[in-house]
Amino acid sequence: MAEQATPTRIESQSKNLSLDEITLPVKDHLQTFRTFFKKEIDTDVFLLNQIIHYLLRQKGKEIRPTLVFMTARMFGEIDKKSYVAATMIELLHTATLIHDDVVDEADKRRGFLSINVLWKNKACVLLGDFLLSKGLLIALDYEEYELLQILSNAVKEMSEGELRQLKTSKLSNMTEERYFQIISEKTASLIAACCQCGATATTNDENVIKQMHKIGLNIGIAFQIKDDLFDYGLDDIGKPKRNDIQERKITLPLIKALQKAPKFEALKIRRLMKKRKKRNKDIDKIVAFVHKYDGLKEAEKTMTSYAELALNDLKSLPVKKGYEDFEALIHFIINRRK
Repeated sequence: MAEQATPTRIESQSKNLSLDEITLPVKDHLQTFRTFFKKEIDTDVFLLNQIIHYLLRQKGKEIRPTLVFMTARMFGEIDKKSYVAATMIELLHTATLIHDDVVDEADKRRGFLSINVLWKNKACVLLGDFLLSKGLLIALDYEEYELLQILSNAVKEMSEGELRQLKTSKLSNMTEERYFQIISEKTASLIAACCQCGATATTNDENVIKQMHKIGLNIGIAFQIKDDLFDYGLDDIGKPKRNDIQERKITLPLIKALQKAPKFEALKIRRLMKKRKKRNKDIDKIVAFVHKYDGLKEAEKTMTSYAELALNDLKSLPVKKGYEDFEALIHFIINRRK
């Protein structure tokens, strides 16, 4: 678990910018990336092509390629290496989402029917494998071995995080320390790779590259805590509400509330969380418990601390331009509504 900073600066400098406004400095690069990405995943296998075309309609927020480009421009000029890095990362990220939908038996992704619903699990797993292998092969095609090393390490950590979470299936096994270990591996490792690859694309300064990995790790932890907050909030986030609760996933808001609550109340909630099939009133009790014992507030403070720590570390680096843009993106990540 990383050291936490005092959450002051991000909270006091709210900009309320939309993602389109924040990504304006790299808008042209994102457009070039999309063309590059489509070209790299083109295939003459009919079924694969059919599924890929459907996949391309599901445009996400593109946070990860944006992080690559915003990092790259802080230390140099964006070039082909940056596009290779962004494409590799997006391929690997998409592959993990597809595999997650199979594991979680999800029905929808970004408002669309999930691929495993339309083409069944077998095709879904094979598509994920195709994207994963394609992401690694691109590095070889362009002889970008440094990027290959970074992304291979990220894939390894993500897999370890998934397996670690499977092992930690019981509420009694989940501690705050273990929670941070899992999200560091599952989510933050790829966001750390975004920042590390972005730096690698435009600078040879080993200290900058190392520090950008650390900065990305803290951003990734903040990103995942924000996702975990949604399950106990009231906003529509485009996926089944209370999904984590239904799946008995123990996340930071609940951990914080359990730490603060009297033992007898905490025990009741632990019993409810262990139920495989929860009634609506069970879920309502769990959500009310988290709100009552400030689980959301405490988790939000922790999230902001990690985001602030990332920006504080960035101040020590020789940024040429774009610090404010990077700061605005981090602010968006921890204040987004979905």
